[in-house]
Amino acid sequence: MDTKEIIKRIRKLDIRTKRLVNDIFSGEYHSVFKGRGMEFSEVREYVIGDDIRNIDWNVTARTGSPHIKVFEEERELTVMLMVDVSSSGEFGTATRMKREIALEICALLAFSAIENNDLVGLIMFTDRIEKVVMPKKGRRHVLRLLRELLYFEPQDTETDLALPLEYLNRITKRKAIVFMVSDFMGAGYDKPMTIAARKHDLVPIVITDPREEEMPKIGLVEFEDAETGLTKLIDTADPALRQAFDLNVSEASFRREKIFKRIGLDSITIRLDRPYIDELTAFFKKRASRY
Repeated sequence: MDTKEIIKRIRKLDIRTKRLVNDIFSGEYHSVFKGRGMEFSEVREYVIGDDIRNIDWNVTARTGSPHIKVFEEERELTVMLMVDVSSSGEFGTATRMKREIALEICALLAFSAIENNDLVGLIMFTDRIEKVVMPKKGRRHVLRLLRELLYFEPQDTETDLALPLEYLNRITKRKAIVFMVSDFMGAGYDKPMTIAARKHDLVPIVITDPREEEMPKIGLVEFEDAETGLTKLIDTADPALRQAFDLNVSEASFRREKIFKRIGLDSITIRLDRPYIDELTAFFKKRASRY
């Protein structure tokens, strides 16, 4: 695809998300994420009415008069978009593909962040770390992130959900707002997710397709695993197979939600057959009401 076509697609995405950012997310984003962290500013003499819990005892002992630590709201936050780019993202039986919805969600979050003068970074993963763009500010930087999400070709096809969380825990020194965007078809990520959630404000965004949750009753069908490439002929009308499929889907969803609940995470579930904007708006409004 040539440069003109790339620019055209990015501009279309920009226009599509701009109104949503301005009209819906800007205020909620600020309410939810601003003021969540405080940083040390200075030490000054204590005056009546100050919170005694902020007394700096070292300075007080050295000067002979009470001094307190003064904190200010963090002037900028770091937003990390951690995006699953494995082959399962190319699946979609409703109107659009998972990867396409993931891209638009990331665009909304990134533009909301820069509207509030925050830094935005990107980690794309499969069963390896495919691409990392370190956090920066500004519109040009966000457009670069979107270009990567649109046109980057991953080297691998499978998914390791623990890997990006472990990588995040190693490379980040300060607290970040982390949106992990994936269909979460995997296991073994609960421990690194627990560690990441202790340091960061971690928000899983689960993207699902209805056909992955309900098997159509259409007889013999050859299925191909998008990640492994393996194919298998199955009878979708087989009662035992349908029951096993439903049970597997239910158990996978239950395990995922149980992990999120145990860690104390606010997650967002996006279905391809429903407007994702409703779920995002509900999430932001729910969190804004707490703070």
